[in-house]
Amino acid sequence: SGAYALRAMLDGRRPPAMSTLGSRARKAWDLTHAGRYTELTDLLRGLVPDLEIAARAVPETQRADVYELMATTYQACSAALAKLGEPEAAWIAANRAMAATERAGNPMLVAAGAFRLVFVFLAARHYGQAEETARTAADALWPMADQGDPAAISLWGGLTLQRAVTASRVNDPDAAYGHLEQARQIAERFGGGRNDYNTEFGPANVAIHEVAVAVELGDAGRALRAAATVDTTGLSAERQARLLIDVARAHAQRRQVHEAVTTLAEAEAITPEQVHSHDLVRQLVSDLLTMQDPPSADLRGLAGRLTASTSP
Repeated sequence: SGAYALRAMLDGRRPPAMSTLGSRARKAWDLTHAGRYTELTDLLRGLVPDLEIAARAVPETQRADVYELMATTYQACSAALAKLGEPEAAWIAANRAMAATERAGNPMLVAAGAFRLVFVFLAARHYGQAEETARTAADALWPMADQGDPAAISLWGGLTLQRAVTASRVNDPDAAYGHLEQARQIAERFGGGRNDYNTEFGPANVAIHEVAVAVELGDAGRALRAAATVDTTGLSAERQARLLIDVARAHAQRRQVHEAVTTLAEAEAITPEQVHSHDLVRQLVSDLLTMQDPPSADLRGLAGRLTASTSP
C-alpha cells in the first residue's frame, strides 16, 4: 500500500540489476505456490519498491521487461491475498498487475492478469464479474489455444476451470461440469501439465477442480471418487493442500469427522499457513465441532491451532 511510485520519482536511487529483479520475482511465485506467506511478505516489502524504481530508472529498451516483472510480482501478491481472505487488497494488487501488463504490451500477460482477477472476484463472491472476466478472456484466447499455442492453452484451460468453479458456486451443475469437460479434453490433447503463467494447467489440475466443483454442488461421492484418482506429485504445495481441504469438506458432507480431521492434518503438514488462514477451513472445523460430541483430541488440537494462528 506504500506510495512507492512517488518515492521512485523523487529519490533518484539506482535499481538492482535486472537479473536480480527477475530472480526475486520468480521467488515470489515459488513462495506463493508453496503457501509460505510470511516469507512472501518479507520479499515483497523490498521487491515492490525496487520494481517501481526500476520502471522509472532503466533505459527505455528495458522498460517493458521491468513491467513484466512488476505484473508477475503483483499477480503473486494478489493470489496470496485472495487465499488469505483479503479480497479488497487482492483487488488492488490485481489492478496494479493489469496496469503493468498493458504497459508491458504482452497479450499473454494480460490474459494472466485476467486469470488472477477472477480469483479476486470469486473470493469476494462477485460471481457475475468472475464469469464475465473469465469468459471474455477465454474467448479471446481460443483461436490461439485451438491452434496449439502452449501458453494460450494453459491460460484458456485455467480460465475455463475458473468458469466451472464459478458455475458451481451459483448451483449450475450443467454449466460447471460442461466447462470441466471442455478443460479435460484440451488438457488431454495438451499432454502433461505445464505451468505457463503460473496456471499449473493439465490433467491433474482438471481433476482437482472436479473435486472442488463436486463439493460445491454437494456431491460428496463424486468428489471422493475423483480425488482417489488424482496424482498431485507434479503440482505445487498450494494445489496439493487445496485438494485435501476439498476432500475434507466432502468427508464432512458425509459426517465422516475422523476422516475429515485426518485429511485436514495432511493439508496442514503441507502448507500450514494456508490451512490456518483459509476461511473454508475455519468454517469446516467449526462444523466438525458441532458434529462430534465430545470432540476428539485431534479435532480439539486442530481447532486450537487455528485459533492460535489468529491471536495477536
